[in-house]
Amino acid sequence: MNAVYTHGHHESVLRSHRWRTAANSAAYLLPHLQPGHTLLDVGSGPGTITADLAGRVARVTATEVSDEALELARAEAARRGAANVGFAVADVHALPFPDASYDVVHAHQVLQHVGDPVQALREMRRVARPGGVVAVRDSDYAAFAWYPRVPALDTWMELYQKVARGNGGEPDAGRRLLSWARAAGFTDVTATSSTWCFATPDDRAWWGGMWAERVQRSALAEQALATGAATAGDLRRIADGWREWAQADDGWLSILHGEIVCRA
Repeated sequence: MNAVYTHGHHESVLRSHRWRTAANSAAYLLPHLQPGHTLLDVGSGPGTITADLAGRVARVTATEVSDEALELARAEAARRGAANVGFAVADVHALPFPDASYDVVHAHQVLQHVGDPVQALREMRRVARPGGVVAVRDSDYAAFAWYPRVPALDTWMELYQKVARGNGGEPDAGRRLLSWARAAGFTDVTATSSTWCFATPDDRAWWGGMWAERVQRSALAEQALATGAATAGDLRRIADGWREWAQADDGWLSILHGEIVCRA
């Protein structure tokens, strides 16, 4: 049931994930939060969103699939003095919490990486209190749009789709969230979308440079080489393509995300 995590935890990946905040990654959820709420953050990653959410509710539990991964969120919470954050190693397919434990259950960029997204949503629904909120946001890789049309980035997209699906994930999860929520038994679902956009010179240098490194040094690179999906030369050409895009004066990139707010 469990999928292999495509991105891994190379510093180039964490650099991207630490950029995420509640404002740029969970704005759709914020109006639903109240100071007295308890919140479960599934797949907390490096904990930047987690710590932001902790400033808006009474208590947060952050989960990850291993102690090593969870240590990243622990360190972020400690750095910010977020004393109302607890931690638990957990598999979203079988959460180790009683029924109706949380007012809000949140997952950002998680369902695209799990083996059974519908079962994950069933579990998130189970641990949410009646009338509570289950909130999920995932990117949709096939809907990414960029200019100029650098051929190496088309190759990157094809490679990422192949590796992610080979790992048991669904890289186009954003468009699937509503259907997965309905299959999980939710009847009150609000589906929306939002984007990240990178178009300034600084943003392009950061995003393009980050992906140029990720495509050669992260778990994605290791998996692509190990499975024969790409050669080292292929990865170098893709990295050069990201740098070419980043240096284009009129370079622009939009990343679409699907979002759902479900009432338990």
